[in-house]
Amino acid sequence: MNINLIRKSGKFNFEAENESGFTVELDAKAAIGGEGKGFRPMEMLLIGLGGCSGIDMVNVLTKQKEPLNDIKIAINATRKDEEMPPIFDVIDINFELFGDLSEAKVQRALQMTFDKYCSVSNILGRSATINFTYKINR
Repeated sequence: MNINLIRKSGKFNFEAENESGFTVELDAKAAIGGEGKGFRPMEMLLIGLGGCSGIDMVNVLTKQKEPLNDIKIAINATRKDEEMPPIFDVIDINFELFGDLSEAKVQRALQMTFDKYCSVSNILGRSATINFTYKINR
């Protein structure tokens, strides 16, 4: 895995590029001089958590032959602002699932995602509490 960053403009605005040529812009928060030209690094961690767990959920439910029509993921996190560095304290992730899904299979998919497959949640879970909830829309 290889990621390269270049400084684009301003003091803290960077563009990251992966080996496939996909790019994303990053910037610092306004309080330290960021200009709102991209995601902040801690937001990128939450995006990684959403993407990793979302991919795993779709994969597990597909293998279970569940009729998943769509999925939406919402993440809310708090940080330990009194500490330096201010790492995540609690991360709440909610899955909104669409389809005639089995409640038991969704619960099993969530357990497998967070206990076994999602490496991002495994890393973040070492320093933060990760809570997951779900809603099935039939």
